[in-house]
Amino acid sequence: MTSIGFIGSGNIGSTVAKLAVDAGHDVVLSNSRGPETLQDLVTELGPHARAGTTQEAASADVVVVSVPLKAADQIPPESLRGKIVIDTCNYYPQRDGHVAELDAESTTTSELVQRHLSGSTVVKGFSNINYLHLLSLARPSGSPERTTLPVAGDDAEAKAHVTAFLDSIGYDAYDAGPLAEGWRFQRDTVAYTGLYNADTSGTWPPPPDSGRHITADMIRDKLGQAVRYRDM
Repeated sequence: MTSIGFIGSGNIGSTVAKLAVDAGHDVVLSNSRGPETLQDLVTELGPHARAGTTQEAASADVVVVSVPLKAADQIPPESLRGKIVIDTCNYYPQRDGHVAELDAESTTTSELVQRHLSGSTVVKGFSNINYLHLLSLARPSGSPERTTLPVAGDDAEAKAHVTAFLDSIGYDAYDAGPLAEGWRFQRDTVAYTGLYNADTSGTWPPPPDSGRHITADMIRDKLGQAVRYRDM
């Protein structure tokens, strides 16, 4: 099985790690506070998981970057040279500070990450679903209730690798196009987290079993409905 490294092991990172371990992958988890802070999570995940440094996580076959966007430029680019990187980052100005290019919608979050990690191949994924639904909606291959997640990237081979990884952990992938099209499932679009939530009350956390099965056709339709603020 493929080894998966995690730079950032918060809600999304740790959930993807659990799905990966359940699928038989080996995972290396890291965060900014040091491996010793991840021991409880590693114990919970079992023998296919271990904690390490950012450099150790970066040595895996595929690396998931799941940090606040404001911290992405602190990742050493050289450590990820030649790697496929799955970028889960989202832009929240109240947390990340304002980024002029993103406010002007002249670029996207994953394009910024790709610019920083210029020696890597970035694929945007796991960025439009909350961690509770990400865990609850996973289904085996062939299940009629299997849910689809969008991915975006500039390299077809890298997207194929990420698609295979998603398949192994319980999801189909929909190719949303190049990184520049990743805005279609960024924060505040119709393809963002609410798409997967059958509960409309706005409560957090969402009620148990509120995850909604989403097909590739539904993803395609929502991506097509996306509108940039500048065009409104």
